[in-house]
Amino acid sequence: MKKGRVIESTGSWYKVDTGNEIIKSRLPGKFRLEDKKVTNPITVGDWVSLDINSDETGSITEIHERENYLTRQATHGKRGEHILVSNLDHAFVVQSIRKPKLNEGFIDRFLVTCEAYEVKPSIIVNKMDLATEGDKAFLADVSAVYQDLGYEVIPTSIEDPESIEFLQTKLKGKTSAFIGPSGVGKTSLLNVVDPDYDFKIGEISDFSNKGKHTTTYARLIPLYFGGYLADTPGIREFGLVNIEPWELSLYFPEMLEPREVCKFNTCTHVHEPGCGVMAAFEAGEIDANRYRSYMNMLESLVD
Repeated sequence: MKKGRVIESTGSWYKVDTGNEIIKSRLPGKFRLEDKKVTNPITVGDWVSLDINSDETGSITEIHERENYLTRQATHGKRGEHILVSNLDHAFVVQSIRKPKLNEGFIDRFLVTCEAYEVKPSIIVNKMDLATEGDKAFLADVSAVYQDLGYEVIPTSIEDPESIEFLQTKLKGKTSAFIGPSGVGKTSLLNVVDPDYDFKIGEISDFSNKGKHTTTYARLIPLYFGGYLADTPGIREFGLVNIEPWELSLYFPEMLEPREVCKFNTCTHVHEPGCGVMAAFEAGEIDANRYRSYMNMLESLVD
């Protein structure tokens, strides 16, 4: 029996890195039947034990407990949750300043998921070489909000070596992930962060101004300077899972203190009397866009 880490998942086969070799492995059907709440019982980043078959492929016998993971609501009519990557030191939500434009709602859902599943998050705003003066002013305002909440905002451009070098320092020796919609430049960043790779880069649709998928399955990529980077397929929506409506405000740092004075323990901070969060919002202590994101997420949880 050997132990290793899943570095690639295509749905039916898994590549497991044991430290000495990479073993193409399968998962017995019993694991798939045991947990019907998830679309994928194994994800990249998982530590597993496996037996070696006569044809030198692996048969996974145990999935070890995860320290943390990132998950989202399953899509395309599937029920349950889809686990994106596990056992992370750091996760980066990647947005572009334009083509496609920055989506604050996506960022906020990502941050809530990181807070809920104990993953350290940061925000990358890519394609800064395309930014107008207006874009830069907008980003300064957005950055101020997130930085006040303790979230690092990292402007990047593949045309700016200093921003890439800074990103490399954040990735060195860590297991990290790039999460974001198609077209924001995740693969382009990876290609310059580690020039050993030359992954295919997609195009931006002129019609929708959205990216076309280039990464079709999740993979954990070793970096030449140490560490791993999870590259995941582009995500258009980041649906929350396993969060009750009354819990949501626990994952908004700016709401933690105000919610302590709410009259009701299960206050949703929308209509209840004696709500500390609504009072803080009305006093200008909670950013309007963040409160709007909270309301949108709450609505999705109660539907």
